[in-house]
Amino acid sequence: MLNADNSESRPLMTNEQLASLGGGRVAYVKPIRSEDLSRLFPAAPAVQPGLQLFALLGADGTPIIVTDSRDAAVANAMQNELEMVSLH
Repeated sequence: MLNADNSESRPLMTNEQLASLGGGRVAYVKPIRSEDLSRLFPAAPAVQPGLQLFALLGADGTPIIVTDSRDAAVANAMQNELEMVSLH
């Protein structure tokens, strides 16, 4: 996060502080390609290349689940009472 009031654009908080917001109750959905699956989910079985998947990740980037639909990832977040945020 950058401080808009300062022309030097100093960070308002560190990456670690940002990741700890929400006390483990904040998550986001990230579209990924099946080729990137093993990077986020090392224990995942091999999957056909070229597939669009959706990963549900904690605010700190911890992988939670992977699915083939964004709706299923959001439903899992809601089922686990995680607050969804949008990343830009």
